Amino acid sequence: MPGLAPTTLPSVQPVGSVPDGKVSDFLTGKIVNDTSEEYVRQNIEKALVRQYKYAPADCTPEFTIKVGSSRKRVDIVIFDKGADHTQANAYILVETKKADVKPTHRTEGVGQLQSYMSSCLNVRYGMWTNGTDRFCFAKRDDSRGGWTFEEIIDIPGFGQTEADAQRPSRKDLKVATADNLLFAFRRCHNYIAAHEGKQKTEAFWELLKLIFTKIEDERSPKLNFFATPSERGSSTVASAAKKRIQSLFEQRVVNKYPTIFEAKDIEIDLKPEVVAYAVTELQGYSLLRSPVDVKGVAYEEIVGSNLRGDRGEFFTPRNACRMAVAMLDPQPDERILDPSCGTGGFLITGMNHALEYIEKSERDQWDDPARGTEYEQAELYRRRDEYFRECVFGIDLNPALVRAAKMNMVMNNDGSGGLFQANTLNNPHRWSTKLREAIQLGSIDVIVSNPPFGAKIPIDDEEVLSQYDLAAVWDRDEDGKWAIRFDKHGNRVLQKSLPPEILFIERAIQLLKPGTGRMAMVIPNGILNNPGNAYIRNWWAVSSFVDDLFVDQAAIAA
Repeated sequence: MPGLAPTTLPSVQPVGSVPDGKVSDFLTGKIVNDTSEEYVRQNIEKALVRQYKYAPADCTPEFTIKVGSSRKRVDIVIFDKGADHTQANAYILVETKKADVKPTHRTEGVGQLQSYMSSCLNVRYGMWTNGTDRFCFAKRDDSRGGWTFEEIIDIPGFGQTEADAQRPSRKDLKVATADNLLFAFRRCHNYIAAHEGKQKTEAFWELLKLIFTKIEDERSPKLNFFATPSERGSSTVASAAKKRIQSLFEQRVVNKYPTIFEAKDIEIDLKPEVVAYAVTELQGYSLLRSPVDVKGVAYEEIVGSNLRGDRGEFFTPRNACRMAVAMLDPQPDERILDPSCGTGGFLITGMNHALEYIEKSERDQWDDPARGTEYEQAELYRRRDEYFRECVFGIDLNPALVRAAKMNMVMNNDGSGGLFQANTLNNPHRWSTKLREAIQLGSIDVIVSNPPFGAKIPIDDEEVLSQYDLAAVWDRDEDGKWAIRFDKHGNRVLQKSLPPEILFIERAIQLLKPGTGRMAMVIPNGILNNPGNAYIRNWWAVSSFVDDLFVDQAAIAA
């Protein structure tokens, strides 16, 4: 589709949609103001239903209770199953706050939650959260006619005992929903940074060690990625948790992923009590079963706040990734590449799209599509592994992002073996031998990419520029035809520098299979409409041999 107009977003409000500045309450469907506090509450409402498995009918937002002589509103109340919604039947109270409210706040902190819990005779548990911070409590009888509040790891889910919630079994692992996994990652990262005195980036890499250990533990027959309430509550007892998690990391992660974790990375460089805290924040989730988009948003937000550099990195929203991949429709026998892969968002979306075809084609051949034999399942995994080895590739200049992308790929089915640290724009002869063997010009079926862009990171190396027609000076004659300018010696005249996105367009075309390759690329809208870039549009129109989709960067950002 050469010459495709920039993507634009409709400005007309669809009939029956939620007005701007409003949001539909997840539990009631009522239209409420879309505030920062409401954002936290809506995420928790979704978690209570989808993760903790409470029935929506047993949960009420903005429930009024009597506290002494006054009446107060609790953000969310969970009632005993099927019970009347009265203060006497309240089972769990949840208070949600906007991000800048501290848990120690005099009137809106955890003290407010505990006063509400004291006023509800039969309430057993409570949660206070501003998204970033979260505290869970069990109400205990102090044997003197009053109450004490013991901090616990998590509130019980529906049908769970308190003990089950503190150390979940495999059947109890929660599939993350909305931004709740993002909140958990933030809590862990902030806690590490605050209690270890580390720089943000150092804290980030230590958190990733724990995330990797959690993933590999889920693949084992018995779960050992956990910390008990006593380990979380005591720095002395926490040493047992640190020892257990360190052993898991060395045995199941370092040995399995030597290209990600080198010898210097073998130690989890965190205090025992910090390990215990972070582990308890993650142990209740199933990272393997949680949706790709939920994990992607959580992971890339943490990566972006730590590793985004000064080379124009822009982490593409998941809906844009899905749109581009759906249009390209990569197949299981096609080689897919992101030549500026960043943290791997486009690649993960593309490879999971192809994996759906593999899964369906294999299951269609099973006698029982819902439950294959041992041989049938082994064949499915063989095909998946073969696809990862032969068809999924990514390149990025930033070594930290390549490492982060490999971790992201492992968290989302794998395919990390096809990622390389290199300058995609360099002459391929300067690439490593392994990269040259894996990827040659003219060998790729599908390219999806959001390359770094901007005049602040120009490419001015003449050896690099000399590879590209678009790096030459172009002239337009009186008839409107474009041609490359040559000097008196017959050599092309090169521009002194170019922003990288222009060269990425041509390099992507060079990498695609002639005639059958196809690509989707996010580019600045100036390439599509600035008069100074008309020569690029002309070059594309006369030299394009693929079906293509250019996505307007301004539309993506919106």
